[in-house]
Amino acid sequence: MKKAKIAVLVSGGGTNLQALIDAEKSGIINSGEIVLVVSNKVGAYALERAEKARISHVIVTKAECGSQSAFEEKLISVLKGAGVDLIVLAGFMSILSEKFTRAFAGRIINVHPSLIPSFCGKGYYGLRVHEAALSYGVKVTGATVHFVNEVPDGGKIIMQKAVEIKEGDTPEILQKRVMEEAEWKILPEATEKICKKILSGDIL
Repeated sequence: MKKAKIAVLVSGGGTNLQALIDAEKSGIINSGEIVLVVSNKVGAYALERAEKARISHVIVTKAECGSQSAFEEKLISVLKGAGVDLIVLAGFMSILSEKFTRAFAGRIINVHPSLIPSFCGKGYYGLRVHEAALSYGVKVTGATVHFVNEVPDGGKIIMQKAVEIKEGDTPEILQKRVMEEAEWKILPEATEKICKKILSGDIL
């Protein structure tokens, strides 16, 4: 069976990457296969997860490339060289320009740890998102998988899942619950959904 080729872009521990690897093993992701993991940080634990799962992995850093433009050119070259059909940003801590997003229009998805349009956009990443949700006093948060364009967290929403905020939550406790109850569920589901669309020709 033909499968869509997936590249996962990471910067840190790779818990979302692990959720994708596990989902592929269990058959939740059936229309795609992870063929490449790219990290923009040397020593990211996500690379060890890729190694354990026997997935090709490379490091591309801005420092090594010298500029954002050269960094993106190298990324494009690596991804196109691997014949990638879908790019999944899983905790990838680098804003990508329009030049990059246009090169893979409709083929880049990201998971964000809030219900967009709340607590999203420039500056909202990692624990900051959960700190903002708690200080604002919202009772429900969650995660969103969306297409990526040149506007941070600005692409069309694919899937969302709500998570309840509980009395006594800290940003760290909330971050863990959002990952376990939302991110690790909807990221694999959305990945499968988009892979299916790519294979059927719905996404050109």
